[in-house]
Amino acid sequence: MIVYLTSSPTGDYDGKYRSEGIDNRNHFLEDLKEEYHTGNILMITADPDNHDRNHEMLNFFKHAFDISDIKYHHFDLWDRNHHEGNLNDYSLVVLGGGHVPTQNQFFKSIDLKNRIKDYKGIVIGISAGTMNCAKEVYVQPEEEGESSPEFNRFIEGLGISDQQVLPHYQVTKSFYLDGLRLFEDITYKDSYGHQFICIEDGSYIKIKNDESVLHGVGYQIHDGRIECINQYDQILKLS
Repeated sequence: MIVYLTSSPTGDYDGKYRSEGIDNRNHFLEDLKEEYHTGNILMITADPDNHDRNHEMLNFFKHAFDISDIKYHHFDLWDRNHHEGNLNDYSLVVLGGGHVPTQNQFFKSIDLKNRIKDYKGIVIGISAGTMNCAKEVYVQPEEEGESSPEFNRFIEGLGISDQQVLPHYQVTKSFYLDGLRLFEDITYKDSYGHQFICIEDGSYIKIKNDESVLHGVGYQIHDGRIECINQYDQILKLS
């Protein structure tokens, strides 16, 4: 299995930068084309009951792949209404973005952790999909009320990555939630005993042959402190 942990593979979360097709910043598209060969593609959604939104996202990524000249036979969707059983019928599996706990529960309901452990193809995580790839997922609070100490911020993930990744850092670093600064007042405090890797849109982590490599801008949060560990168009071996 080859895994790409992306923040956003089609441009910036806040719309400041948009890619025509799949974003090639930090050579992502070039790298993907070297690894992927024409086959079937499956998108597994983050919100299994939001069927209209899921089809909108499916069509968006079909269009992005078409523009980028990434060929495929079938591009299928897996949500509550569409069930795809054998992952090895697909050369590429996309784990969509959305609300991390909602997606995590859906993954558990379809036993994705066991289904994906012997998968031989390529996985692309997008935002929440990336976060849920971790062995232990850090669920960074996102919605109103989730800053509460009662909110469970560490949950079991798919186990295909050792990295606890926080996406869209160039945007979310200035966010407030429930009157608190998302990073300084919440995430930094949660980082004691943990290591979070923050990546900007256009950056990604590639996992191949048990080696994790960060491509592009990234930061590390550990024991209440943050430091920049990598820059645009640079690579850094994480493990």
